[in-house]
Amino acid sequence: MIWSPPKTHEVAVGDRVVQYCRYGEAGWAEADAVRVISLHGTPGTRWERPDIVAAINDAGLRVVVPGRPGYGSARRAGRSVADVADDVRAVADAEGWERFAVTGFSGGAPHALACAALLRERVTFRSTVAGIGPLELDWWADARKGEEHLRKHLSRRADELLAALGVRRRGVAGEGEGDDGGRSVRLRASLVDGIDGWIDDYLALVLPWGFDLGEIQAPVSVWYGTGDANSSIEHTRWLLANVPGATAHEYAGGHDPSDAVQREILAELSGDGRRGPRRTRG
Repeated sequence: MIWSPPKTHEVAVGDRVVQYCRYGEAGWAEADAVRVISLHGTPGTRWERPDIVAAINDAGLRVVVPGRPGYGSARRAGRSVADVADDVRAVADAEGWERFAVTGFSGGAPHALACAALLRERVTFRSTVAGIGPLELDWWADARKGEEHLRKHLSRRADELLAALGVRRRGVAGEGEGDDGGRSVRLRASLVDGIDGWIDDYLALVLPWGFDLGEIQAPVSVWYGTGDANSSIEHTRWLLANVPGATAHEYAGGHDPSDAVQREILAELSGDGRRGPRRTRG
């Protein structure tokens, strides 16, 4: 089956444009449906996988996925993790959402934490999936050596990832590019305009994040895989030790949760996303 990307919506944030996509056909028809802003991984894209879209529809959620600067949009050099709150606020305002849940996968997890801290009066619930912490781990070494070194490393890595899928980086990612459920299109969508988004994510993640984790008031779930080689148990332990009131949810498998686990995560968002922000901490 040939995959087609969903419609892209845009909202201005100062002199920039934030692109995002909507998901949840059933949820958009329900006035009281749980609203969720989902922050993609590193590298990533606003285009969701078909299986995730199906799960969102089944859960009856209303979901928007904004793309971070540099992923199909203009770069915002020097951005911090905290800067994502400006984009999320603008997207929520454009959709008329006063309250919403936030979730983030992998490199998107710290960005979701930023929203929980900086938009705490609007975030009802949040979760991290295969999340990461600012730890001195071996695979962060290239980011800590600076942009020039990191660009060389990630350029090689981008070519390797795309070659494994039999696609090239050059060209325009778009409709009808493959029959692999959109995997090649989605990957190239995050890299087709270069690797600036990937670079800026890494640089932001190894520098101070720009917000106080202690300001988080919404309930937090930390989902992690028992065999995750990218977000190791050290990352999970850091998140559980440093995020107020965080609860652990272990699942069997690696970095990418299975379809069944994804549905568990969405079911939790569907239920807990209806809560209002906590006013006190236990």
